[in-house]
Amino acid sequence: MLEVWPGDPYPLGATWDGTGTNFALFSEVARRVELCLFDERGRETRYELPEVDGFVWHGYLPGVGPGRRYGYRVHGPFDPREGHRCNPAKLLLDPYGKAVEGNVRWHESLFSYRFTDPDVLNEDDSAPYMPKNVVVNPFFDWGDDRPPRVPYHESVIYEAHVKGLTRLHPGIPEEQRGTYAGLAHPVMIDHLLDLGVTAVELMPVHQSVPEHALVARGLDNYWGYNTIGFFAPHNSYSSSGRLGEQVLEFKAMVRALHEAGIEVILDVVYNHTAEGDHLGPTLSFRGIDNASYYRLRDDDKRYHLDYTGCGNSLNVRSPHALQLIMDSLRYWILDMHVDGFRFDLASALARELHDVDRLAAFFDLVQQDPVVSQVKLIAEPWDVGEGGYQVGNFPPLWTEWNGKYRDTVRDFWRGSYATMPEFASRLTGSSDLYEHSARRPFASINFVTCHDGFTLHDLVSYDHKHNEANGEDNRDGTDDNRSWNCGHEGPTRDPAVRRLRARQKRNFLATLFLSQGVPMLSHGDELGRTQRGNNNAYCQDNELAWVNWDDAEDVEFVRSLSRLRRDHPVFRRRRFFTGTGTGAAADIAWLTPAGEIMTDQDWNVGFAKCLGVFLNGDAITEPDRRGRRVRDDSFLLLINAGPDPLEFTLPGAEYGERWTHTLDTAEPGGVGERPLAKARATLKIADRSLSVLRRV
Repeated sequence: MLEVWPGDPYPLGATWDGTGTNFALFSEVARRVELCLFDERGRETRYELPEVDGFVWHGYLPGVGPGRRYGYRVHGPFDPREGHRCNPAKLLLDPYGKAVEGNVRWHESLFSYRFTDPDVLNEDDSAPYMPKNVVVNPFFDWGDDRPPRVPYHESVIYEAHVKGLTRLHPGIPEEQRGTYAGLAHPVMIDHLLDLGVTAVELMPVHQSVPEHALVARGLDNYWGYNTIGFFAPHNSYSSSGRLGEQVLEFKAMVRALHEAGIEVILDVVYNHTAEGDHLGPTLSFRGIDNASYYRLRDDDKRYHLDYTGCGNSLNVRSPHALQLIMDSLRYWILDMHVDGFRFDLASALARELHDVDRLAAFFDLVQQDPVVSQVKLIAEPWDVGEGGYQVGNFPPLWTEWNGKYRDTVRDFWRGSYATMPEFASRLTGSSDLYEHSARRPFASINFVTCHDGFTLHDLVSYDHKHNEANGEDNRDGTDDNRSWNCGHEGPTRDPAVRRLRARQKRNFLATLFLSQGVPMLSHGDELGRTQRGNNNAYCQDNELAWVNWDDAEDVEFVRSLSRLRRDHPVFRRRRFFTGTGTGAAADIAWLTPAGEIMTDQDWNVGFAKCLGVFLNGDAITEPDRRGRRVRDDSFLLLINAGPDPLEFTLPGAEYGERWTHTLDTAEPGGVGERPLAKARATLKIADRSLSVLRRV
């Protein structure tokens, strides 16, 4: 047995100092806490933590270093009616553990009750079926690593799954596919740079656990939105090992992406954990201090409040749960060098009592934190509770996934009635949502597709979801897809349907990159990725959800769009259009197909599907970062979402005497060689297409 010294209550977790490790665990209800160390054969040795300060139990073990497996057993009350669920028979993961070795092996011993009778305490030892935490070496040679700090208005975000993006890439060595090393491989970085990507937004990389029900159906929680370790990089994405090597490999990935000028944003799930509702397993938080970490019903503390649809919600009213979140965020910034976060179901974090309050304690903490407030903060501005849809209502420091942008752009291009006014608002940065809170156009993270829902290819190929592979009789996943199959459900050899689908995809991509705000591209959409109509592939860890690299359908088109946006600040303004001035003197003008300024009557024609947009490059009001006036070319967008070709008359010479074609979604490559067009010339715009003209 090793000698246990008193140690320190801070920092929480396991901290190696070069000669030994300090262990510290918060629990307000514990009567005593045992640290459990495991050797290479899995043999367990228990040490009682000798000290407690401010409800933090702690001890220092000299000689214990990186690679050592550990967990905890908490002795305390088991009184579900009062919200307490301590059970020392259950080995518990450290909420502050920096690495996890192994996976959950589902067994009845993981639960604190008997399957035959939920009221009977289960005192079977869960250790043989539990993963173990690992003491890690915190030291890493970062060299001269610096965060790229790409301004929001210059950002192009690429949402990706570490495994799904790289698992089938033929240019990545087999042993690195599906891992952090695979994402950092030069061929992967070259692809991202080729697309003009400035930031990868990684779907959850925190250690997660697949739900018991999924495993029983032979499936897995592929997406990873079921966290059990908020400090630990998911071990199955490591090619080099799981005894702390995953931490080093993650850091090496970040360093490589930073060297290429690409930021790393993490999709984080601080709204719930993998322990589920009151019938879920006891893996960590539940057995440590259930009432401090989870929102419980006031009338019966046996049950959880669930704003997430996953069984539980973290108790952000508790200072200890808030500390966990903030400590985790700072760790990923300071130790792992990430550049920002996308907060899953962020409205759940704002809930104090039962209302969503944008000035809730969590947002106040972020606002004043000198570390967290300086990185990119992106909210998924909704949860499943009443009043949880909060697009446009987050504080000024935050940007948001603009769900209204997604819905409106989909509706417009599939030909829905009376969508043109809102489409115009989304195209120009959604000032109706963000300007009132002193935010800028880049508060809107624009997206047409993401991990949740149809891929871009499926959006134009299916009217209905096809989720049979998920094993829930096609009941899971949303029915509100706002998709259009272009005349045939699923794969087809009909050349007319295939051409229309390809054009619709180019329409969506062009709209995304030419809208004010920050474009976010979902991984594989540039390659024509399909999930065969599955709009909820969260449990499909297979080729259905992985990116297939055999195609490169729209790579060149995305490349040209990205260059156009990068080279022309008129498409990525830092301030909203003012609309002041008249006609060609305004920073933006809306035109009818006849080349005239649109009237209120024109806007209110419900069946209208076409408009022209003049973007004045001489009227950009915001200076560049050095205070110089920004001058740019002027552009004309001719948009026809209708089912028939349409003749557009170019506006008068005051807007520009000559125009050249820059982009045309009706062309297979997106760009067509055409002669210059003069003022008041008539151009034929194909049905369901978008043309971009540049003033010469």
